[in-house]
Amino acid sequence: MFSGTGTAVVTPFKSGKVDYESFERFLNFQINGGVDFLVVLGTTGEAPAVTAKEREEIVRFVIKTVEGRVPVVVGTGSNSTEAAIELSNQALSLGVDGVLVVTPYYNKPPQEGLYQHYRTIASRINKGRLIIYNVPGRTGVNILPETVLRLAEIENIVGIKEASGDEAQVDYLIRKMQKQRPNFFILSGNDDQAFHLVNAGGDGVISVLSNVAPRETSTMIRFALDGEIGKARELHLRLFPLMKGLFCETNPIPVKYGVSRLGYCENELRLPLIPASSKAMAVVDEALKESGIY
Repeated sequence: MFSGTGTAVVTPFKSGKVDYESFERFLNFQINGGVDFLVVLGTTGEAPAVTAKEREEIVRFVIKTVEGRVPVVVGTGSNSTEAAIELSNQALSLGVDGVLVVTPYYNKPPQEGLYQHYRTIASRINKGRLIIYNVPGRTGVNILPETVLRLAEIENIVGIKEASGDEAQVDYLIRKMQKQRPNFFILSGNDDQAFHLVNAGGDGVISVLSNVAPRETSTMIRFALDGEIGKARELHLRLFPLMKGLFCETNPIPVKYGVSRLGYCENELRLPLIPASSKAMAVVDEALKESGIY
């Protein structure tokens, strides 16, 4: 269900409100572009800046718009275990296919605390599918492979989005998981490492890049999964300038600008994030051009 390319979608805003008209066009752009699933209200979707009421409205809207064409995952992480349980149960009750739960940020729990956090959430979401999200650069804590392997013994913890940036750590996890639980999804959280992760035996990517290049990203990952390494490599290298350009400032600042350049949303973010600087705009424009997207 969660292999291939999942887009960590932006949330379109206009005049301070969620722009549902643009959101509908954008979601259809993603699905028509061939992505395998959608991830809503993650980092790229500016989840911290969305109100509780908006969160529910957004999830309902996405489920209605998607109409079962692809699976939908919702970011429900928190540095409070109880809050993560509440957010996860709300999303699952609305009909999503899974929840993406980031490691707790700011309070920096030890490995046993991380294990207990995810074990407790998994036990209280009525068999809902849970994907771990490891992104130490944002949270300040790295969930180690040994902890993930322990958590993989829990049936409804079905995968991990790995954005540690440590390829050796990811390779070690893939190697161990192939023996322990081969159907556990290991997904790259970094576009510039997705090609390598899949060729090492991983399952795909949760992508920022596919916001602006859904067809190209999903084709690259599909080639890699099918063993057509040369074709996948060609796309990886072609898209590489864009993979880097979309992180020239804090995500999702550059990608929101990129999506606006394609005409699918306004270049509007919510504080404390601000629109891309003129320098970042130039970088994204050049990367879009160099990668053959715009």
